[in-house]
Amino acid sequence: MVFYRIFIMRIDILTIFPEMVKAPLDHSIIKRARDKGIAEVYFHNIRDYSTDKHQRVDDYSFGGGAGMVMMIQPIADCIDHLLQERQYDEIIYTAPDGELLQQGICNQLSLAQNIIILCGHYKGIDERIREHYITREISIGDYVLSGGELAAAVIADSIIRLLPDAMGDETSALSDSFQDGLVSPPVYTRPADYHGWKVPDILLSGHERKVIEWRYEQSMERTKERRPSLLNDE
Repeated sequence: MVFYRIFIMRIDILTIFPEMVKAPLDHSIIKRARDKGIAEVYFHNIRDYSTDKHQRVDDYSFGGGAGMVMMIQPIADCIDHLLQERQYDEIIYTAPDGELLQQGICNQLSLAQNIIILCGHYKGIDERIREHYITREISIGDYVLSGGELAAAVIADSIIRLLPDAMGDETSALSDSFQDGLVSPPVYTRPADYHGWKVPDILLSGHERKVIEWRYEQSMERTKERRPSLLNDE
C-alpha cells in the first residue's frame, strides 16, 4: 500500500541573517520542491521582533566572559507569534552540542508538517529559550560555524529532498548513503571506456541480481574502509 502526504511541509527559519540561509535553499531539488508546492520555507528576521530602537538582539553574558549572547525577548516574541498561527511538530535549535544529524533523523523529520529552525549566533542563545521553547537540538558536526544559518540550510535540505515528488526519481533517496547504514557504492556513466579507464564489466552485463550483489559488496567495502564506525554501531 502506498501512502501520500495530504499536507504541505512548512519550515520557518528564525535568523538574524536571512540572506545567508535563503541562497542555499533556492536551487536544485529544494527549489523544485518549493515551486511544486510540496514544501514552503519562510525566513524570519529576529531583529524585527526586537524592542530596542536599534533592533539589537544581543547583550553581555551574566557572570562575565568573552562574547555576546542572543537575548531572550526577540526570540521568544518571534516564536510566540508563530505559535499563535499554527502548531509545530518540532522547534529545532542549531546547537554545536545538539544530537548529531544523521539520516535517521532526516527521515523522521521529513514526516513532520510544521517545523521551526532557530539559528544561533554569537556565544549562543539565552538558555531559557532552550529550556522553554526548543523541542530538539541538532548539530551538523563537531565544529563551530559563524552562526546557525548554514546548519539550518543543511537540515532543511536534508528533510525537503526526501518528500514525495521532490526528486525526479522517487527511488533515488532510497539508495543514498546511510539509508541502509552503509555508504553508497561507486557509480559510473557514459562513456564505458575513457582513455582506457573502464567501467566494471558487471555494470554492463544487464544481470540485475549480480549488479545488486556487486553494489552491496562495494558498499560494505567502502564502509569498512571509510566509515567503519557505521558498522560498529550495529
